[in-house]
Amino acid sequence: MKKTIEGYITRVDQRLERALPAAEGPAERLLSAMRYSVFNGGKRLRPLLCFAAADAVAKADHHTETAAASIEMIHAYSLIHDDLPAMDDDDLRRGEPACHIQFDEATAILTGDALQAMAFEQLAAMKEIPPATQLELVRLLANHSGCSGMVAGQAIDLAATGESLTLDQLKFMHAHKTGALIEASVLMGAVATNQATSRQLDALTKFASAIGLAFQIQDDILDVESSTAQLGKQQGSDAAKGKPTYTSLLGLDDARVQVAELYRESIACLEIFGDRAEPFRYIAGFIVNRAY
Repeated sequence: MKKTIEGYITRVDQRLERALPAAEGPAERLLSAMRYSVFNGGKRLRPLLCFAAADAVAKADHHTETAAASIEMIHAYSLIHDDLPAMDDDDLRRGEPACHIQFDEATAILTGDALQAMAFEQLAAMKEIPPATQLELVRLLANHSGCSGMVAGQAIDLAATGESLTLDQLKFMHAHKTGALIEASVLMGAVATNQATSRQLDALTKFASAIGLAFQIQDDILDVESSTAQLGKQQGSDAAKGKPTYTSLLGLDDARVQVAELYRESIACLEIFGDRAEPFRYIAGFIVNRAY
């Protein structure tokens, strides 16, 4: 299974390499920042989920590669903007200087803008796929990354800094900030095959919801337990900034129980796919057991 996962990463990286312009010409600084931010050692978790969904439903192909690359571009843009002084004000990303530190703040803003636009350009340029399917991929990415999804979650997160949230409010925030793009990754991988049934999409939506929440709770646990070197970003930054977290609401032990329960729930959702969901099961195991 490890070889399958490594193959997914190779395929999306090759697709990203083909898509991103060479860092040369009048906009060289911008293009360098785009490549720096995309190829700086990310886990590629969202593209992995996209490939796993395609293989669960049918078989991953070049359409999967395009969908996965577009998702990773959106993810990279979101991290660049998230690190900005006006947002989370983080200097480190994946153990390296954040984009606005390596380059400058204005370049970082433009880099995020460019990657967001390029993500939709990739989907719009897809060939040999039914127009209705292509449009649905665009809709899914726009819906889950915009004011109905990720960006709304980021806005709620900023407003909640220093405030007390209930558990339900925290879940709502992270279902948007983190969970929405994870859900988009899963659904886009399935939809891009043009073979997904409504029953399969329903099961995948439930899987994504459970594993997305598990991902965020594990993130909160790691922010308490792991080191800056392991995380690739400043350890304890959430607590230092007064951000509400699952560990602050539940405590470490109950947070771990929640992760385990959500993992079991997510795995149960995959039953209808049988052995074809093995990559999903492997990725879910990584999400709940990772140290970074």
